[in-house]
Amino acid sequence: MSTAIVPEHLAVQSEVPASRLARLRHGINLSHWFAQSADYSKSHLESHTTAEDIALIRTIGFDHVRLTIEPAPLFNAEDPSKLKDEYLKYLDNALDIILAHGLAVIVDIHPSDEFKVKLNSNDRRIEAFATFWQALAQHLSTRDPGRVFLEVINEPMVEDGYRWQGMQGKLITAIRAGAPRHTIIASGHRWSGLPELLFLIPYSDRNIIYNFHFYEPFAFTHQGATWAGPTVAFYKNVPYPSNPENVSKILDPIHDETARNNLLRYGEDRWDAKRIDLEIGKAAAWAAKYHVPLICNEFGTFRNFAPAADRAAWIRDMSTALEKYGIGWTMWDYAGGFGVVNKQNGHATPDAEVVKALGLASQKSR
Repeated sequence: MSTAIVPEHLAVQSEVPASRLARLRHGINLSHWFAQSADYSKSHLESHTTAEDIALIRTIGFDHVRLTIEPAPLFNAEDPSKLKDEYLKYLDNALDIILAHGLAVIVDIHPSDEFKVKLNSNDRRIEAFATFWQALAQHLSTRDPGRVFLEVINEPMVEDGYRWQGMQGKLITAIRAGAPRHTIIASGHRWSGLPELLFLIPYSDRNIIYNFHFYEPFAFTHQGATWAGPTVAFYKNVPYPSNPENVSKILDPIHDETARNNLLRYGEDRWDAKRIDLEIGKAAAWAAKYHVPLICNEFGTFRNFAPAADRAAWIRDMSTALEKYGIGWTMWDYAGGFGVVNKQNGHATPDAEVVKALGLASQKSR
């Protein structure tokens, strides 16, 4: 099947079954289990996320999970067509548990930055990665295509959008060769944000769902996140919604000029439900233009320094806007720094305010 880019003036007539889209309405990311970890040992893979966690996810009211997977432990550099069996066994066990609890699952190839830098360094690495993806897709092709979705890659970190268009097309071709019936999830370049989605032109493959991530305004959603840039580490107790008056109250302890200017801009931008609705509306308009299905498979707020009520308000405004435009979503994340649950000693307790903000509080276990 060709994965040629569709001319902008032409619409793609999507053939993704409505029943599949219906399984991707309200989801949660399973992070730090098969990705974002320094430990992929037997004990970690068997204990980090358990059947009890998966059952709780279902009870809360989620209909799917996005399973983040670091490819390095699976990737055989000498022969990318051969997957490493040990890691694959644990991945299969995880998928069995998830599917047994009635959840759909997005299999998200979620490499470390180091893996992506190497991947993007030359065409031979892309060829090897395509071979790897075809083998993995073929392995997964025996699973129900109505409940298992294949995401090309998380946030590819490719700066050139035109280059990424071609790279992703090659990977889509490889995935399709391995899994002819499964729905593929594709996204824009760099960090797969809204601007990158709007740059993207859909592919001719009609069994693709397009995806974007949304963490705006960054000064609020990533306050105190030391890994997210040199300025956000200064931000704490940043309010939402924003206006010049409430932002001015947190500026005194901040002496970094760039950080102060960013926060002043955040206040002047007056982020609120209306502004979020406007931004999500742009994504919906893009999908309508091309007649393709769209999901938002990452959004959330780092909870360590955000005022709890404001964090819940932002999540509520996000879920409300996504619901308004009929865009399925997958919140980041289950039990990490952006978590929908608090997990201690292996036992998870839902954050009632976040669950309510997501609109799931009244849902019953199905």
